[in-house]
Amino acid sequence: MSADEQTPADEQTPWDTPPDEHPPELAPVRPGEDLDWPRLEAYLRDALTRTDPPVDVPADAMSVMQFPNGSANLTYLIRFGDQEFVLRRPPFGRVAPGAHDMKREYRVLSRLWRVFDRAPRAYVFCDDHDIVGSDFVVMERRVGEVVRGAVPPTMAHHRDVGRRMGFAVVDAMADLHLADPAACGLEDLGRPDGFVQRQVEGWSTRWGLVRPDEHADPDALDLMDRVPERLAASIPPPTRASFVHNDLKLDNCQFDPADPDRVAAIFDWDMTTLGEPLVDLGTLLNYWPDPSDGPDASRGHEGMRTMGLPRRAEVVARYRDRTGFDTSEAGWFEAFAQWKTAVVIQQLHDRWRRGESTDPRMETIADRLPVLARTSARLLDELGT
Repeated sequence: MSADEQTPADEQTPWDTPPDEHPPELAPVRPGEDLDWPRLEAYLRDALTRTDPPVDVPADAMSVMQFPNGSANLTYLIRFGDQEFVLRRPPFGRVAPGAHDMKREYRVLSRLWRVFDRAPRAYVFCDDHDIVGSDFVVMERRVGEVVRGAVPPTMAHHRDVGRRMGFAVVDAMADLHLADPAACGLEDLGRPDGFVQRQVEGWSTRWGLVRPDEHADPDALDLMDRVPERLAASIPPPTRASFVHNDLKLDNCQFDPADPDRVAAIFDWDMTTLGEPLVDLGTLLNYWPDPSDGPDASRGHEGMRTMGLPRRAEVVARYRDRTGFDTSEAGWFEAFAQWKTAVVIQQLHDRWRRGESTDPRMETIADRLPVLARTSARLLDELGT
């Protein structure tokens, strides 16, 4: 199956960091996640000079740091003197078919920047696994603030900063959905017809692959088994075909500290396709806390609750006003996203259990599965489906 038919399950990175912390965006490379740096340096010095236009690589020795806050793809900062690039490759270990599609990310980011300036520009794609052991992509580095569980100190002085950043994310999503794929040569990126049905079917298959035989909450497993049937029986009619990022959330966005009203960059484009834009809206709502949430709600980083973000209803209204799209079925897409995220965290835990992840966060990440399953089922109940 193509990437738009089987959206990679463990690409998403829910709740990567503890709440109310400002984790460093850069750190030394984690043990076990080093690559063949001399081989990579030699390759990049040649490949970057063959881009159009060529990139001038300083003679300084290459240095490397890691962006440590994701939980799926491995992301590194590559420096040659004052020149900086970002390298992304899939995680080590077993990878689901169609997942972590670096070729797709390169295709999108080598073109999308022409019509959507929040997309970093990609320079190099490599499928020679002798270099770093997998496909990888190298792109420009964007510098700014990534907001997770708290407003960064560099932005705390802005009035109503949480509300303004929240609406900025919605505006960026709307602008992406209004962008013309044909204007940057991406009109054949996906197959919009039947997109949502394929999503439900693909995620159902992946749940079957990682479903634990037993769980501390057996009712949660029952819900996880039954929700996809309810989703498949109630798929809303399509609104339009647009770019779909497939993992839009606050901490996949970057801000210029001086401007909380506009997202400066969006990251993690390897699941991007053409399809139903309300999938992105549902994903954003899935990660968006609200004052109406109960104490056990599992939506984004815990600290987001006290950032002053707009309510979920305001997010939907802002998106509707910005795009003119019919958002009456937003609740269905939110229910789908909650259930899908439960599958994601089970996959992340499964990779840790198999010894393919060294990230200690993944040992307990699936503890959130029961809350997500119940929320998804409740949202469908409210819709009468």
